[in-house]
Amino acid sequence: MSKPRASHRLLWVLGAVAVLVVAAAVTTAVVVLGKVADPPAPAALPRDTVPAPLGERELCGIELVVYIETDEGMTRAAQALRDDPKARRVLTETKAEAYERFKKIFADRPELVKLTTPDALPAVLHLVPVAGTDPEAWANELRQRFPEAKKVDVLDPATVAAKLNTTPPPCPPEGER
Repeated sequence: MSKPRASHRLLWVLGAVAVLVVAAAVTTAVVVLGKVADPPAPAALPRDTVPAPLGERELCGIELVVYIETDEGMTRAAQALRDDPKARRVLTETKAEAYERFKKIFADRPELVKLTTPDALPAVLHLVPVAGTDPEAWANELRQRFPEAKKVDVLDPATVAAKLNTTPPPCPPEGER
């Protein structure tokens, strides 16, 4: 009688091992297939670091804004950033161009426009980072690299919108409309 009981236990042990093996196989398959099913990383956007005027462009993605006292200093910094591997786009704005944009932004406040001159505004570099760049770390690096910069800001429209409890309009992958 002890023989059938031993074979009965053996069947239970083999059954339990089989269940564990199947469970391990299913778990492994889910993990592996889950990684395979992840969407592929977006293709890297082309870099175009030849300094170009900001003009009428509206940047809607993360950007770094470097404020420099003079047009000449801004131009030197823009040329130096052409070879920076973190820069995807380098856009420039002279003091006069910044003043024209200021007048449009504050058209409903003529007293403010009247009190402001182009010399009161800095020249500006607008930098669009390469995907994967840590914008805060890059901003710190730029502050060290360009001590003539009055200020370096990281602008993230999504963060601003979240603070205002609003949703920003969709932004294309290239970060400008």
